[in-house]
Amino acid sequence: MAMPKDTYYLTAHCPGNLGTVDVVTRYLREQGCYVVEMQTFDDVLSRHFFIRAEFRPPAGQPFDEAAFGNGFAPRADGFNMQWQLTASHYRPNVVVMVSRLDHCLNDLLYRYRTGQLAMEIPAIISNHPDLQRLADWHHIPYYHLPVDDDNREQQEAQVLGIIKECDADLVVLARYMQMLSPALSAELNGRAINIHHSLLPGFKGANSYHQAYDKGVKLVGATAHYINNDLDEGPIITQGVEVVDHSHYPEQLIAKGKDIECITLSRAVQYHIEQRVFLHNGKTVVFTS
Repeated sequence: MAMPKDTYYLTAHCPGNLGTVDVVTRYLREQGCYVVEMQTFDDVLSRHFFIRAEFRPPAGQPFDEAAFGNGFAPRADGFNMQWQLTASHYRPNVVVMVSRLDHCLNDLLYRYRTGQLAMEIPAIISNHPDLQRLADWHHIPYYHLPVDDDNREQQEAQVLGIIKECDADLVVLARYMQMLSPALSAELNGRAINIHHSLLPGFKGANSYHQAYDKGVKLVGATAHYINNDLDEGPIITQGVEVVDHSHYPEQLIAKGKDIECITLSRAVQYHIEQRVFLHNGKTVVFTS
């Protein structure tokens, strides 16, 4: 059943101490808010606490986000708590970057168009012109910025300019086959998601699925993660895997891999949009739906 559109997400994390759950739940009760969903995690190794509460404000009256925050802030400060309040109906701006492969972009656009992913896509950026027509069909501006060793710094400056102009909350690399510079990776820290197949690191390069077939691979999968300066080694958000066997030829492995990439990437984007992901100590805490 679809949740009412007037719910809010209260997310917070802080050092693990007695009363961390109570400070959130007690305040919500005092404000007359009904908790729809709540998830918590106490990391005993790092002694850090994480909480996500989805709640519905009292019916029949407007919800004052500023007043709610002003009332909660002093209580959160007592626990050294970092917190955020987000309306579930808020649609973040998501800039998508892509090269020639269209399966992840096409899947994201479908989920965007049908409302499965509550977001806006103000721009698509590519280093190739191939997917211009797909963007045009969705009435989304398409920026073709070819990249080579001579113009990489200049083109990245344009990429960052577009991201800022779009006021992007998130950047999704939907099979964008270019490495980002350390400077751009740092600028997008915690708000850029990449997808790659999980044949890495054993089978690299353009013919990775053919290499995997030659070795009799038994699993194919995909990993969605936040980017950082280590290629394909950023904090993992979601992973998908499926069993294969000797009857799967390279073309079938590729098709199955593309399906898993689409599902894994869209799930990671959904979790980010719904404030289900916490970054902490170089890895993630993810409250799945």
